[in-house]
Amino acid sequence: MKLKTTLRTAKVVAVSLAIGFGTTACIRDYTSDYVYAVSNSSGQVSAYGVDYQTGVLTQISDSPFATNLTNPSTIVAGHSGKTVYVIGGSQDASLEVMAVGSDGKLYGEATPDLPNNDTSPTAAAVDSTGTYLYVTFSYQPGYSTASPGPGGVVIFPIKPDGTLGTPSEVNVGNQPVAIAVSPPTCTSTPAIPSSVSGLTSPNCIILGSNSPANNGYTNTFVYVVDQEQAAAKPTILGFVQNPSNGNLVPITANVNSLGGYNAGVLPSSIAIDPTGKYVYITDELQNEVIGYQIDNSTTGELVGLVTSPYPSGQYPDGITIDPRGKYVYVTNFDSQTVSSYSLNLSTGALGATAGSNFAVQTGPTCVTVDPALGLYIYTSNYLDASLSGGQLNPDTGALSAVPTVFFPSQAQPICLTSVPNGPNAVQETQP
Repeated sequence: MKLKTTLRTAKVVAVSLAIGFGTTACIRDYTSDYVYAVSNSSGQVSAYGVDYQTGVLTQISDSPFATNLTNPSTIVAGHSGKTVYVIGGSQDASLEVMAVGSDGKLYGEATPDLPNNDTSPTAAAVDSTGTYLYVTFSYQPGYSTASPGPGGVVIFPIKPDGTLGTPSEVNVGNQPVAIAVSPPTCTSTPAIPSSVSGLTSPNCIILGSNSPANNGYTNTFVYVVDQEQAAAKPTILGFVQNPSNGNLVPITANVNSLGGYNAGVLPSSIAIDPTGKYVYITDELQNEVIGYQIDNSTTGELVGLVTSPYPSGQYPDGITIDPRGKYVYVTNFDSQTVSSYSLNLSTGALGATAGSNFAVQTGPTCVTVDPALGLYIYTSNYLDASLSGGQLNPDTGALSAVPTVFFPSQAQPICLTSVPNGPNAVQETQP
């Protein structure tokens, strides 16, 4: 920290001298990650660089970046971190493909529509190989908010440059609102910062005696949260991915009357731990997190955790798991907090961590952990037009505030995502 203070002092002196002599000064910063938050009202994406030592966010030049969407519902990052996908909402049956530049800027590439006049996309996820983008939507042709009916999942093949190929789709329940794909199998250990243990690339755990490759799983599983309010039977629908075309084959064993697994009263979000063993769902009305174990490594069948459910704050809206698979973080929209939990990888049980109700700004929705270092979390605060940042203790999971209380964004940031700035924190020059 003394070195950082010295560097900051030197920067101030250098800039002052440059101004005095009428020259241009360059300051050097270390940006470990980029964070992107999309506005539900303007459709613009606010972009930030993450200071690797403090977690402070600095808006990137030219931010915010425009999309062709009027009310996006979410934003997700491609597997490589070189592309982000902005998903339309109730007024846009389409999505925006945006390339991530080496400077963190976004460049719009295409705005493909959902096929077959499907409407109201709600959530999205990229599979572990970066080969397919899955987008849930609410209404098939002939149905709407006035006449609710079946929804589905659109499957977009992802090309090597991050753009999307011709989509297909499968029918999924009546109110699909969230989706998650089981994590990757790690086959290598690329270079990482020497101060960080247990990380390789985003969403990937170093192989070793205590973390076998994807726990020996032979298939990729996709789980969709279906609110099913009309049937009063909220459900988790499970599928096995066909790797050749991304198609989804339903899991049919050990299911409820709607062909899935019980999901509380008003489920809102879903996450799978990095080892691919456990699935967690937030319930907004019950104020809790529901846990399942992926009990069969071939079929993807789920079994409820005996210690589940786990209490959260008021109206839990978003959920994520740190890249080490040790901690779970949940945003509580009404409580203006983030609940943090320790994750027992042997049992899947969640336990409260010290200071587990971390205060953020008003109306937190999505939460992301920076993928390069795994040390900082950020929330999109829908009612406050801001992002909040916290630093996680890798030994306890406890959160502490970064030096800046909040970071301004466009109005109504509905969600956010983060990508690494290369495999390590990279030194950049800013004139």
